[in-house]
Amino acid sequence: MNRLDRDQMAARVARDIPEGAYVNLGIGLPTRVADHLPVDREIVLQSENGLLGMGPAPAHGDEDWDLINAGKQPVTLLAGGCYFHHADSFSMMRGGHIDICVLGAFQVSVRGDLANWHTGAPGAIPAVGGAMDLAIGARRTFVMMDLLTRNGESKLVEACSYPLTGLGCVCRVYTDLAVFDVGRDGASVFEIVEGVTMDDLRRLTGVPLSPPKSDPRG
Repeated sequence: MNRLDRDQMAARVARDIPEGAYVNLGIGLPTRVADHLPVDREIVLQSENGLLGMGPAPAHGDEDWDLINAGKQPVTLLAGGCYFHHADSFSMMRGGHIDICVLGAFQVSVRGDLANWHTGAPGAIPAVGGAMDLAIGARRTFVMMDLLTRNGESKLVEACSYPLTGLGCVCRVYTDLAVFDVGRDGASVFEIVEGVTMDDLRRLTGVPLSPPKSDPRG
């Protein structure tokens, strides 16, 4: 079965970010989106530790460790970018000034509920960060994740079993096998990776899935 690799997933997310959008990229996998943004669009990246106008990752050897994102990875600052207090940054996030946030997840429900800060397992280290503020404060929340866990369990679920980050906040889920739309009406498949079928996705996820509107495979 064909699967997108991490950079292909990031490039797929980047395609859906429109001109002029203010975007926050969550810690982990979503940070790769910065390296794949279309050069013909002006997209402003924000980081909750107080950056606006963040650019792609620096070339090896050009890192400035005083210039990092919220995940403590070295980044670049584009012309016109700025630094500010993280309290102002969270005000921006909570005040509805972020158009899109892209987050990782442990689980997403077919109704758009998000669980991404704790698995609930004994001894697991919780990592709330700014995810709750972003999931609720952003105008649209995208999730970028592998469809399956290492144990082969679907991360797209009927109902989240892990502690919730937010209810009904996710609108689109980008995975290595397909892109899904989620919400009040349940989950539908927006796009399928070549070589993957609707039957594959239904078997792997175990949840009801509507096919792409233009997909004759049903």
